[in-house]
Amino acid sequence: MNKSLLSSCVIGTLLLLSIPLAKYTTPTIRIADARPQIVLATAVPVHFSGWMEDTAQISAVVNPTTKAEIDKIYAQTLSRTYVNQRGERIMLSIAYGTDQSDNLAVHFPEGCYGGQGFAVGQTSHVSMNTVAGDIPTSRMVATLNNRNEPIMYWVVVGEHAVDDAWGLKKAKLRYAMKGMIPDATLVRVSSVTGDNAAGYRLEQEFVNEMLAAMTPAHRAHFSGIGR
Repeated sequence: MNKSLLSSCVIGTLLLLSIPLAKYTTPTIRIADARPQIVLATAVPVHFSGWMEDTAQISAVVNPTTKAEIDKIYAQTLSRTYVNQRGERIMLSIAYGTDQSDNLAVHFPEGCYGGQGFAVGQTSHVSMNTVAGDIPTSRMVATLNNRNEPIMYWVVVGEHAVDDAWGLKKAKLRYAMKGMIPDATLVRVSSVTGDNAAGYRLEQEFVNEMLAAMTPAHRAHFSGIGR
């Protein structure tokens, strides 16, 4: 049995076992309601450590889905392109949802880029060392015509960072068994380059410096570490 099939079977078993407890564990408490409100536009600095927002390049950030769909799933979104002193650019996209109910779960970049006509390569999972701690991330490369885009992302579900849909489902199930509905923040960074390894190194440098420039509370929110 392959890993994907085994994971699906495990999830199915857990959900079946939870049915008799449903009336006791139906999530009713939203974690977001008990936390200070997060405002993406101010929580993420526009300039730090030699990086600054390049407002002329905002169109470079891939819009993963329609505005109507975004508004349905997420409470807030943020899309920026940053440029450093060497002229290198990073595209940042953050989406925050206050309610991770089954019909409002975050959309992962693999499907979003594919829906935009990109060819999406295999996803790998890498632990990224940052000033906040080690963050589990997913990496993939999306290509369209002459555009080659190495992409890195992770999702903070409630108080835990995860790097794939399986991790998201497990986190949601743990919260559901406590009667809680977690919030979630999807953080995606990418660059346009023919050198994937160099792109990932630049993205890690960017993320580390971005987190270092945040307040401790915001650093914990976006990294999923230290809450």
